[in-house]
Amino acid sequence: MNTQDARPNRLARETSPYLRQHATNPVDWHPWGKEALDLARESGKPVLLSVGYSACHWCHVMAHESFEDPATAQLMNELFVNIKVDREERPDIDKIYQFAHQVLTQRGGGWPLTMFLTHDDQKPFFGGTYFPDKARYGMPAFSTLLKRVAEYYHEQREELRAQNDTLMDVFGDLTPAPLDSSAALTAAPLDVLRAQLAETFDKQYGGFGGAPKFPHPASIDRLLRHWYASATSTAPDLHALYMATLTLRRMAEGGIYDQLGGGFARYSVDQFWMIPHFEKMLYDNGALLASYAEAALATGDPLFRRIARETGEWLLREMRDEGGGLWSAYDADSEGHEGKFYVWSREEARSALTPDEWRVFARRFGFDEEPNFEGAWHAHVFVSLEDLAKETGLEPAQVDAWLDSARAKLLAIRSRRVWPGLDDKILTSWNALAIRGLALAARVLDRADFATAADRALAFVRARLWISSDGKHGRLLATAKDGIAHLNAYLDDYAYLANALLEMLQVRWKNEDVAWLRALLDAMLAHFEDPELGGFFFTSDDHEMLIHRSKSFSDDAIPAGNGIAARALIRAGYLLGEPRWLEAAERTLRASWLALNRFPHGHVSLIEALDEYLTAPEIVIIRGAPAEASGWQRELGRLYAPHRLTFAIPADTEGLDAAIADKRAGAGTRAYVCRGTTCSAPIESLTDLARQAAARVA
Repeated sequence: MNTQDARPNRLARETSPYLRQHATNPVDWHPWGKEALDLARESGKPVLLSVGYSACHWCHVMAHESFEDPATAQLMNELFVNIKVDREERPDIDKIYQFAHQVLTQRGGGWPLTMFLTHDDQKPFFGGTYFPDKARYGMPAFSTLLKRVAEYYHEQREELRAQNDTLMDVFGDLTPAPLDSSAALTAAPLDVLRAQLAETFDKQYGGFGGAPKFPHPASIDRLLRHWYASATSTAPDLHALYMATLTLRRMAEGGIYDQLGGGFARYSVDQFWMIPHFEKMLYDNGALLASYAEAALATGDPLFRRIARETGEWLLREMRDEGGGLWSAYDADSEGHEGKFYVWSREEARSALTPDEWRVFARRFGFDEEPNFEGAWHAHVFVSLEDLAKETGLEPAQVDAWLDSARAKLLAIRSRRVWPGLDDKILTSWNALAIRGLALAARVLDRADFATAADRALAFVRARLWISSDGKHGRLLATAKDGIAHLNAYLDDYAYLANALLEMLQVRWKNEDVAWLRALLDAMLAHFEDPELGGFFFTSDDHEMLIHRSKSFSDDAIPAGNGIAARALIRAGYLLGEPRWLEAAERTLRASWLALNRFPHGHVSLIEALDEYLTAPEIVIIRGAPAEASGWQRELGRLYAPHRLTFAIPADTEGLDAAIADKRAGAGTRAYVCRGTTCSAPIESLTDLARQAAARVA
């Protein structure tokens, strides 16, 4: 069937590129909403809920095999009310039904997620992930499954009700009691996490665990911080530094990194980082940009600096909306094949390069080896620059120059190919992750264009996704596309954006961003905090009523909103002198304490918040003429100090918060160093300030 000729279904009116991909399916798809849920109640048909995202390879496979097939679609339409959900727009729905899938099947979930729900209250009674069109992989054909599920639903209603009651009891037991207020929070989880990372560390190829292998930037950042905390002791934790830097190096050399265009794919299908799942996600690259920039600062390694630079340049070149916002993802597939956009035949690559360029490029990236991806070549570092220079008898600078020219030529050719599908919706949370990465890299790499891009993305979020009548109070929306912004925002949106603002204020000070930071954190406390047990729900108190209101402490592909919220509350609480924010952060840590101690490796973002709770961040306020104050700030920025925040505030800035206004400007530039609630006397010279800063790092 030619789906392009099919009559569009309801999904054609949606903003989600993923939903629009299914707009010409013969399936009578509905978006999640009142119309579909009312139809299910009225018809008595169970709901078939299909959750995925635009860059998901197996989502495409299931769509081609089943959702585009008229016979399968007819069965779906006869037996079910069919609802399609974009997990990136509706993570609230995805979180609930992913957990339900795990409980019902005793297996991990994933995408596409295929769940069958009761017609009257949306409780799940059966589910899975990908189902094939024909019986294989030990699974029944999807059409056979549809008939069995519908028959079972109508014949075993009472049994299903009992199962649903049990499932809802499991949901009710998800939130443990918080740690008693009389008990002390300790550093024990930090040390347990360090040991767990060492146990799963791949000593040869870096990373943690086997294939498939994910980047886990938060774990890398934690190891760098663990090493930093021990650096002044008699036994610095050099193995923590080694684990972090080997992982960063192997990823940078691997095929998970786009050796021509910069940026990272979502994960590696092998333990070597060689062949990726080729989709490129904004959230991965925002976080990894920050990790490589911080590692460059911590180690001085030029490789890390180059990877941070190229990743930032990729974001600016290929991910920006004309309004300044940042798009969500590029698909793994192009022209119906995964990775086709990225891989090469040997002949095509050789014919584009000079003999000298080909000689070093082929050796460096394995094009003189056997093909490594379905009969083609995907670039992956096989030989170091140093060894390549020795082999060829050339100066390393000459080898580097030929490699750069070869990469540029091949990138230009690749850019003329049929591109992978672009998911050009703009998500508040993912933009916040990228804004933070760009802001941090702008400081480390001295890249004004990165700072400008971060500022433009922030301005986009404020103009399109922040609804406020007075500037002091407001609410966020979750997503925007084609001029339409909608969906009540989630905890991640508020927490990530607050965290990004704290980074942007260190790039350039704006009072209006301080006011926005206040409004975000106050809205988060008012609408998301659990007043009884502490911590934050994923959805607000005025969100659509679903079968469960999630409160998750664990990280998944992105950091836990509770962890980022706690850390932002601690940093902003000390910066602006707000004890209530510090108290909310402590309540969050107490609420998560049981999970944090049982599974530290699954709660890295909360471990980071715990670290800052136990050792309050150092906040440096610099007041003076803009150029000189920024110069002082840049000087401090030459040192890796992950617990330090440095703000350069022009001397003539008015309307400052009380906690900052008392850090008054003098006749010349001066600085104040605050640790927790204690601040130094004014420091009147850069030499004295640098000496104090170096003493903390040394």
